[in-house]
Amino acid sequence: MDYDVVVTSYEIVRSDVEILSKHAWNYCVLDEGHAIRNAKSKLTQSVKRVVARHRLVLSGTPIQNNVLELWSLFDYLMPGYLGAERQFNDAYGKRIKQSRNPKCSAAEQEAGQAARDALHRQVLPFVLRRMKEDVLQDLPPKIIQDYYCTLSPLQQRLYEDFASSQLKRLVEGEVVENDPLKATGTTKKKGEPAGHTFQALHYLRKLCNHPLLVLTPEHPEYQKVTTELRNSNSDLHDLQHAPKVTALRSLLNECGIGLSKADSEETPAAGAGHRVLLFCQMKVMMDVIETDLFQKHMPNVSYLRMDGSVPATKRQGVVDRFNGDPTIDVLLLSTHVGGLGLNLTGADTVIFMEHDWNPMKDRQAMDRAHRIGQKRVVNVYRLITKDTLEEKIMGLQKFKLHLANSVFTQENSSLSSMDTSQLLDLMNYGGKTGAATKDDNSSGLGLDGSLPEKKGEKASGLKSVLENLEQLWDEEEYQEEYNLDHFLGTLKKGQ
Repeated sequence: MDYDVVVTSYEIVRSDVEILSKHAWNYCVLDEGHAIRNAKSKLTQSVKRVVARHRLVLSGTPIQNNVLELWSLFDYLMPGYLGAERQFNDAYGKRIKQSRNPKCSAAEQEAGQAARDALHRQVLPFVLRRMKEDVLQDLPPKIIQDYYCTLSPLQQRLYEDFASSQLKRLVEGEVVENDPLKATGTTKKKGEPAGHTFQALHYLRKLCNHPLLVLTPEHPEYQKVTTELRNSNSDLHDLQHAPKVTALRSLLNECGIGLSKADSEETPAAGAGHRVLLFCQMKVMMDVIETDLFQKHMPNVSYLRMDGSVPATKRQGVVDRFNGDPTIDVLLLSTHVGGLGLNLTGADTVIFMEHDWNPMKDRQAMDRAHRIGQKRVVNVYRLITKDTLEEKIMGLQKFKLHLANSVFTQENSSLSSMDTSQLLDLMNYGGKTGAATKDDNSSGLGLDGSLPEKKGEKASGLKSVLENLEQLWDEEEYQEEYNLDHFLGTLKKGQ
């Protein structure tokens, strides 16, 4: 009580909420307020116990996955204003989700659009949106390009083996028989079958990166494949089996990185001083890039690495060293550790080896280079394996970005739009936004991209799981939660 301002962290609020909730605060400001987007999390519930006369939420990403996250933020700002969670989901969430179904009717599409428009008008008086280009006029542009790769013959073989396995049918059956919330792991209990679903996603993600990541001795094809490779004077570490790593090598060469002296004299890009942030989701993929690409094929590359093994107290030192030393070509880092809060304007090129279900995670990561202090155009390259799970991830990212941009428009950019006199009309809103809402029958999408034949058919495949995933887990979380070695044993056909 002797201080005018108290600055704290979300972790402290969560652990010391009993102390903080005893005081009546005049103003409570949440920086990076999307931290409370999950209404059921302990952190969110703790923050909402803090009593304050006035509340303000600051966030660049108030909607990251679905509109229920916005409900949670407003449940903190103005409890009850957007109704109860179930009412909000019926009026907005379900209709918006239904309108995304390729087989939905014209009436359902109109209902989804009407729900987005109504939600926009509902929150307009309370949301001020400022885009980076509006306030940082001197910031150079950011150019995002998708760089597509095709599966190598070995990857294609393993992908097709999975598609024909009994395990794929088991996974699809799990999603149909189990509630989607359980499939996300949020309510998973020991012994529940949703583990197969997560393991399947993790397996396919690893396979898209490099067959080396899945062909362990426990894999049923391991002996056969390694014998065939040995007979052809090859092994799993060869770059020909990993098109993504080969594409990365090409991109780095185009930036003038890793070239021999003779090549650098012939390449126009060489000497341009391009420097790269290279983001991975999994530490094991960082290991492959470091040992099989940099050390083996690009010894001229100067690089630093930052992942979860680097103590938090030493990370700023890595950042300062990279920004201050132009002879360091690449900073290899994990999206989880390096994707938020760091200033890495020493780089002008960003490359993503892997992608998150949550597009805002990737956007935050690429903006480590595109921020105040950057003097050069920032080029962002996203390596995507064509016709695989990765394309589904990117499609889901586009939908989530469109959803956020349709709720928060240019109309939110002016203080004049924050007119609370609209409230009387808004309070009369009865949730009638087009056609009546039926049960949420979003289409199912199997690993082969199949859709149900009949409208309203129960979701099958992995689509319902994909839509509920907020972000990819860290490698350690997968290792702790699921045993991938046991999973590999179930890949055998016909079992």
